Amino acid sequence: MKPRRPQPGGWAGGWAAAGLIVVALLLVAAFAMAAERPAVSAPGAPAPADYRSYFGGNSRNVVWIVAQLHLMFGAFVLGVPIFASIVEIIGWRTGDPRYDRLAHEFTGLLSAAFSTTAAFGGLLVFSLIGLYPKFMAFLTGIFHQTYYVYALLFFAEGFTLYLYYYGWERMRGRWKGFHVVLGILLNVWGTALMLIANAWVSYMMAPTGIEKDSLRFVGTAWQAVANPLWIPLAIHRVIGNVAFGGFIVGAYAAVKFLGATDERERAHYDWMGYVGNFVGLAALIPLPFAGYYLGREVYSASAVMGNNMMGGAFSWTFIIQAVLIGMLFIGGNYYLWIGMGRIEGAERYRPYIKYINVVLLLCFAVWLTPRNIPLTGEEQAALGGQFHPLLKYLGLMSAKNAAVNFIILSTFFSFLLYRRGNKGRTRPFAEQGRGALLALGAVAAIAIAVLVWYARGLLTLDPKTLDLAAEQARYFKLPAWLLLGQVVMVVVTAVLTLRDRGTLAQALFFASTTLASVFVLGVYGFVVMEKANPFLRNLAVAQWLMVMVCLLWNAAIDVLLFRGAETIGGIRWGRMPVRSQYALILLCVTIVLLMGLMGFIRSGLREDWHVYGVLQDTSEWAWTPTNAYATRVVGAIVLLFLGLVAFVFWLAGLGEKKPAPETAA
Repeated sequence: MKPRRPQPGGWAGGWAAAGLIVVALLLVAAFAMAAERPAVSAPGAPAPADYRSYFGGNSRNVVWIVAQLHLMFGAFVLGVPIFASIVEIIGWRTGDPRYDRLAHEFTGLLSAAFSTTAAFGGLLVFSLIGLYPKFMAFLTGIFHQTYYVYALLFFAEGFTLYLYYYGWERMRGRWKGFHVVLGILLNVWGTALMLIANAWVSYMMAPTGIEKDSLRFVGTAWQAVANPLWIPLAIHRVIGNVAFGGFIVGAYAAVKFLGATDERERAHYDWMGYVGNFVGLAALIPLPFAGYYLGREVYSASAVMGNNMMGGAFSWTFIIQAVLIGMLFIGGNYYLWIGMGRIEGAERYRPYIKYINVVLLLCFAVWLTPRNIPLTGEEQAALGGQFHPLLKYLGLMSAKNAAVNFIILSTFFSFLLYRRGNKGRTRPFAEQGRGALLALGAVAAIAIAVLVWYARGLLTLDPKTLDLAAEQARYFKLPAWLLLGQVVMVVVTAVLTLRDRGTLAQALFFASTTLASVFVLGVYGFVVMEKANPFLRNLAVAQWLMVMVCLLWNAAIDVLLFRGAETIGGIRWGRMPVRSQYALILLCVTIVLLMGLMGFIRSGLREDWHVYGVLQDTSEWAWTPTNAYATRVVGAIVLLFLGLVAFVFWLAGLGEKKPAPETAA
């Protein structure tokens, strides 16, 4: 007899589903009451309160903590289904049971965290209604129609999740396709929920439909939803959620690995930790660009908020953010490098590690460098001014964009080395069939189309749209020509790949992208800042496109190059030193700290405004927290979240049945 797969107890899922229904009904009822409450009090009745204290304490801290915990659990619940569904599809198409088991275990973690997310969501709603009634009445008057859609989507997500998870074994064989569709639907409902919630949050920073004189809302619900920060925040959050979920899963696998008692169990959780780290790093690569896009739109929505973000009260928080993101990249690379020890034949690539490490550390240092710091008069006199004569250049966005691009390229190079660790002689491309040729051509066509599209946009860009003089259009040409140069490199490297010179093709494309995006445009950025500053955002997009095309094109070449390649050694899953698992745990703690910090920055930028420029916070708590104060609160939230995650996963494990021992038939 085969051992039975561990299954959570059915009673747990039933109670969780019932709890979800109750919370959803309470949400609808609460919002309905808030929407229908009269704006004025009855004659002789006391005036309605704008604010209430939490048992005489700080109400803002209560909302801060509850909201952040809800968002952290929500990020996990929204991020995990994305790669769980992808992993299941891979297992379904390849027939490899490891992927199916991994996707099932991912979803088990998701199922355990879902009800906790819902509970904190309900607690957040009650806290806001009870402590900030005027603010909630304002938002309800604008978004009340979206509340009912949100509740329906919540029902849909809950039922789909439990059907997806508890129907896993029953929907094997001919029903597997339907089960895969359920996983896709789960992601659709979750993404829709996030988009609605993002509309509420982003509206508080960039309100629309407001009458200028009276500050009354005169627009439609859709105008409020489609505010300028809605999509940028959604993109940033989706990518961040995937990275967040990946690193948490990696930490879960690390804990299980450390507690494993047999080789098979260690091998499974070693592989699970690798997948979690890979997912986290893969999402982390585009995350800085999504953050840049969001920051750019914050500037566009309000120059005051933008300046406060990068040069005012919150400037130091971005130095902390840079430290945390740098730790994620360095830690992720460190785990990959240790992982080469489990691959037979990978020792030949170890000499490259020290060079990659030097690049990462130097770029990390650039990324950390602030533009300026508060100085006394004596310090300024000793320095010769407010800015350091050399380091002032490293604190500008041009240098930081170049640094982050180099970090991303180096990280991707690390992964390619890991991937080909046990690969030997490759198959000739002519033997790979027509499908490989079509796949290579399709990726090349996409890369060329994207590059030509943006290059053409730069060459035809009207300087007036950027408030620049006509003669300043000459600054648009260099990045455009470099993009077209990369088109030429795509064609050249495609020819080399077809002639079985794929490794040379990859090296050339890496080198040309690094030269153009990091060094040429990195230096050119300083010229643009001085001569045509508004064009700097377009320059950053050009750099990003070059890097993303490089990653896409080199990944495609690598997959085809090593498909069916000679294997010179195996992968010994489970043969990892203990320090590698602590690296995964550290990555988890770092991403949680980063999530807490970004939540503080996003909300804190409004300062003493509930809805920026429209509804002011007049409570006794309407002051901007200092960095020290925010550190204490965010640190407490992180500790509480990690403790709750550990407890929730432990609680879910109580319902698991131990696999039965194998017996002879």
